Amino acid sequence: MPYYQFTVPTGGATLAHRAEVAAAVTKVHSEVTGAPGRYVHCSFVEVPPGSIFAAGEAVTGPRMVGLIRNGRSAELRGKLLHGLADAWCAITGDAKEDVAIFLHEVPGANVLEDGVILPEAADEPGAIL
Repeated sequence: MPYYQFTVPTGGATLAHRAEVAAAVTKVHSEVTGAPGRYVHCSFVEVPPGSIFAAGEAVTGPRMVGLIRNGRSAELRGKLLHGLADAWCAITGDAKEDVAIFLHEVPGANVLEDGVILPEAADEPGAIL
């Protein structure tokens, strides 16, 4: 179920390393949450420079929005955020201060995958997808 979408200015290092970033995100998400890697989705959107803004000013750093199932503790979400950022930066060379990650929680009942509506998440790795 997790769905991670990266928005990256043209020429950004994330785009040059899509497969590596996707593999690293899958590994981090699976290790932190216990979800099988086959359920981790990643997509990459390339935008022209000057298309990403913070505080009304154009920024050059990439952004990521992640949809995860509702019900994870703040501690687990913190581990996930830092793990994702660290893996992403290790591959791309981006400074952690230049990236932004936004997690949105979605109830399992709002997701259909493999023909099944998902159960709610649990904090224990491996407890439920």
